Amino acid sequence: MTLDSTSTIQDSNSPAPDPFADIRPYHDDEVAEVLARLADDAELLDALTQFKLPRLARFAPRVARAIARFAVHREVRGVTSVRDFQMRIARYMNRMIRTTTDAFEVKGLDKLDPDTAYLFIGNHRDIALDPAFVNYALYQAGRNTVRIAIGDNLLQKPYVSDLMRLNKSFIVPRSAKGKRAMLAAYQTLSSYIRHSIIEDNHSIWMAQREGRAKDGIDRADPAIIKMLTMAHRQVDKEASLGDAIAELRMVPVSISYEYDPCDLQKARELYAMYTEGRYQKVEFEDIRSIVAGITGAKGRIQLTFGEPLSKDFDSPEAVAAEINRQVLGGYRLFPSHQLALEASGLAPELLELDDVTDADRVRFHARLAEVPTHLRDWWLAQYANPVLNRAGKI
Repeated sequence: MTLDSTSTIQDSNSPAPDPFADIRPYHDDEVAEVLARLADDAELLDALTQFKLPRLARFAPRVARAIARFAVHREVRGVTSVRDFQMRIARYMNRMIRTTTDAFEVKGLDKLDPDTAYLFIGNHRDIALDPAFVNYALYQAGRNTVRIAIGDNLLQKPYVSDLMRLNKSFIVPRSAKGKRAMLAAYQTLSSYIRHSIIEDNHSIWMAQREGRAKDGIDRADPAIIKMLTMAHRQVDKEASLGDAIAELRMVPVSISYEYDPCDLQKARELYAMYTEGRYQKVEFEDIRSIVAGITGAKGRIQLTFGEPLSKDFDSPEAVAAEINRQVLGGYRLFPSHQLALEASGLAPELLELDDVTDADRVRFHARLAEVPTHLRDWWLAQYANPVLNRAGKI
């Protein structure tokens, strides 16, 4: 049997298949195709019109969609790389910080080598803004932005996946079926994170546990640590857990919001879980939470970068405990936290009200007054729990 010139045999010089193609962020040479796809994505256009042009979308959907399509084309004109895309986002970040925050303070970044990649692992309060503020701090300091871990539960719409991966997000599997499939997915994820840090020298941001801490209790999950060290153990079966941790240059990061624009929605979810044992999200709820987080008033924000973890750990639980120590130690307690603790009547010995002004009280109680009575305990807990958690009371 002979093969003619049209036969398809893989050339030995052709590049090897990309083992991370299904989860990694998009590369620059993929940007144009993805943007073209987004500009004609009916679901994205409909989502945009529902948020920006609700009346027109209802009575003249074709016209609304055409306007949205034109706006998307105009917005991405000249964007040919991931950096170009993120520079557009930086403009909106500037505007968002100017219009929805009273101050944004960064601590600890100056102690980290600007030419070294780190695995930033932090508390998680807002779906999009936590890593966005990390990126903004790095951008303001003239450093490269991070690759962002995002759960596949948020990527149920193709256009959402495209937008996130354009913004240097990579996919964390949460929906794989069966233990074997989940293990394989986590091995690939661990390998990608190690590849990014060690081979690409490109920093990563990920949350210290699955999902947002809706109750305000920040606590690292040892299972995350086990996943992160999988790849190192595959490369060097004799390596200790401490060696794997040190190799990843893991840096705890703490973010604190004076006010959470999604606090009322979180209170509803906490109440439903307590009274009914379950909470059913409605369609587009996560997207609405992202929009609310971006557009809502946040007061002051502090982002604190900790110190890289050493190799002096012998268990995932010990690593998690050190992350907790640094995250809680770097977490700024604002007047909103102290006033919530006062209103809850819990642990009065922990109250520190010297820096609370009359204006702080007026603002806090005005927000509290908007919370339905049956949700107030859950709303207060989100702000009081960081005080209690730091003091070891929960």
